[in-house]
Amino acid sequence: MQHVKLNTIDLRTHPILDERWLQNVIAEDPSILGLGDVVLRDRERIHRGLGRLDLLLQDAEGHGRYEVEIQLGATDESHIIRTLEYWDIERRRYPKYDHVAVIIAEDITSRFLNVVSLFNGFIPLMAIQVTAIETAEGVGLQFTKVLDTVRLGFFGDDEEVVEPADRQYWEAKKAAKQTVELADRICELARTFTPSATLNYNRHYIGFNVDGRIMNFAVLRPRKSVLNLDIKHPQVDELDAALDESSLDVLDYDKRWGGVSNQVESARYRGASSVDHGFT
Repeated sequence: MQHVKLNTIDLRTHPILDERWLQNVIAEDPSILGLGDVVLRDRERIHRGLGRLDLLLQDAEGHGRYEVEIQLGATDESHIIRTLEYWDIERRRYPKYDHVAVIIAEDITSRFLNVVSLFNGFIPLMAIQVTAIETAEGVGLQFTKVLDTVRLGFFGDDEEVVEPADRQYWEAKKAAKQTVELADRICELARTFTPSATLNYNRHYIGFNVDGRIMNFAVLRPRKSVLNLDIKHPQVDELDAALDESSLDVLDYDKRWGGVSNQVESARYRGASSVDHGFT
């Protein structure tokens, strides 16, 4: 097949296509940014004393919001500051949402990346580089995520502050024998794909050890009558569908930790089969 050289366009110097055109394209179909199932919440949102936020996007489920600023050409210091100011105002005004600052530019410079790397992880910031490509049918846009938000560490990642405990502590003081036995059964399930997995008892949760090292791909919190199971995994449609079809009480996906929580009732699953519920 013959190779065709792509003709890229510099939107900053284009006589017709400008920032408003780019904003309109994104507003019409925000999914082209690759942020998942997001919808347009507002555009040109007025912030007194600062200006207008280009786009405010929101997760279709309603849990997260993205404060999006668009800049043609290369990123600069004023653009970074303005984006973070909009993000800060929105998160203070609407604290029930998980807010992410998003910068879209034609050129995400190395200097920009060096600067934001100093505070990324404390401020959820995402940088997306846009490339305009001219074709026979029109102009296409390619969005490349150059900088993604850094997730917070998962439970138990800081090994030095974990307080040790044992099985007797959980059965006698924190939970009950039946719910701790549920943790055993979940560990047996984990061994089907990680044979060396063992339970790691701590005072606030039960995690996992793999080959003698802490590896908390899941966290268990037995209670008197239920067991809360937090599983660290990317949010994918196939797994969401499987959880929805199960008998588990599934809580919302937590984007800060990259995991989902389930509640398992000890009485319900005491005799459950692996086919019905995934327990042995």
